[in-house]
Amino acid sequence: MKITAIETIRLASSPNLVWVEVQTDEGVTGLGETFYGPGAVEGHIHDTLAPMVLGKDPLRINEIAQYTVGYVGFVGASAEMRGASAFDIALWDLWGKASGQPIHQLLGGSVRDSIPVYNTCAGTRYVQDGATQDTRFYGIGTKDSRGYEDLDAFLNNADELALSLLEMGITGMKIWPFDFAAERWRGSHITGEELEKALEPFAKIRKAVGDRMNIMVELHAMWHLTPVRRIAAALEEFNPFWIEDPVKMDHLSSIGVFSAGTSVPVATGETLGGIGQFRSLLEMEAIGYAIMDLAWAGGFTVAHKVAGMAESWHTPITFHDCTGPVALAACVHAALAFPNSFVQEVVRAFYYGWYGDIVTQLPPLKNGIIEAPSGPGLGLSLQPDVKTRTGARVRRSELG
Repeated sequence: MKITAIETIRLASSPNLVWVEVQTDEGVTGLGETFYGPGAVEGHIHDTLAPMVLGKDPLRINEIAQYTVGYVGFVGASAEMRGASAFDIALWDLWGKASGQPIHQLLGGSVRDSIPVYNTCAGTRYVQDGATQDTRFYGIGTKDSRGYEDLDAFLNNADELALSLLEMGITGMKIWPFDFAAERWRGSHITGEELEKALEPFAKIRKAVGDRMNIMVELHAMWHLTPVRRIAAALEEFNPFWIEDPVKMDHLSSIGVFSAGTSVPVATGETLGGIGQFRSLLEMEAIGYAIMDLAWAGGFTVAHKVAGMAESWHTPITFHDCTGPVALAACVHAALAFPNSFVQEVVRAFYYGWYGDIVTQLPPLKNGIIEAPSGPGLGLSLQPDVKTRTGARVRRSELG
C-alpha cells in the first residue's frame, strides 16, 4: 500500500478547522483534523509534508512521524505540529480501516469500555466564527434551536447550569469567569471588585449543588504570577477540581512556582507539542493533571508516548476537546486505551449542535458517559456532502 494523494478540506461555516484525508492505491482512506490557523496548516501539509510522504507506505507510521513536522516548527502547537498531528490521526484511522480494528485496539486494547465526561461551558458557536474574534467570549447570544448557550449560563446562571448538567449525568464543568479582568489588565492585575464578581459563579454552584459538581477553572494562560496566585487563594474555599493554564507555557518554571503556592491541583499541557515539552513539564513534578490535545501535540503517535511518560510520573492524563468532532473521537479512543486517563472533555453545545453536521457518527454519549464510535479506525467519516458544500475549499496533492 502507498499514499497516492492528500486532500485538505475547509468549510466557511467552520473557518478555524481543517480536515486531512489521506488516500491510497488500495482505496483505503484515513481522516484527520486540527484546529486554528488552517491556512498555515494547509500550506505546511501541501508544500512541505506531501512531497515527503506521497508514495510512502501509510502503515509505517513511526517512520513517517520522524519527518512530518520538518526542520522548524516542532516546539509547541505550531502550524507544522498541527498539520503533522492531523496527518498522524489520519494514518491511524487508515490503519484501523485497513486492519478492521478500532484505534483503541491498535493502541494496545481498551482498559475500559467507556469514560465519564465533563462539560466545557462554551456556547454553540464558540471559537467557530472566525480566527480573529475573541476566543474566550465570542459566541454569547448565538444559541440555536439545537444547542446550549452554556457560556452565558455560567456567567449569569451558574446554579441553573450545574443543575442542568447533573440532570444529564455530567458531574464536571469547566468555566472561565476571570477572563474579563485579564483582558482589561493584560493579566497583570485584578481588582477586589473584579475578583468578587468572578467568584460569584462558584458560590452559586456550591450553594445549589454542593460538592456534587466538580468545577474546573480555566484561566487560558492569561495571567502573570502575582495576580493569579491571588486568584488561586480566593478559589480555595470553593474546592475547585483543578486550575487550568494559570500562566503562559513559555516559561515552565512559573508553573512550579504557582503550584507550590496553592492546594488546588494544576492541569496544563494542551498547548504543548511533541514529547520533549511534556517531558520537561512532567519532570517538574508540579502538576496534578496533564492535558493533551491530540490534534495539536502530534496525534496518536505522540499521545501514546506522553501517556506512558505521565504514568511513570504517577500523573493522570486527560484529552482536550473544544475544537471539532474528529478530534473528539480521537480523544475518546485514546482515553479508553490509556490506564491513567480518567475523564474526557466535551462541549455539549458543540456535541448536540454542529458536530453532527460534519461527521457521520459521534462517540455515543449518555448519562455523562462516552464511548468510542463503533467501527474500524476512528469509527466515523465526513458527511458525504462536505466537500461540495457552499464555501468548501478542497486542496489536493497527489503522486505524479
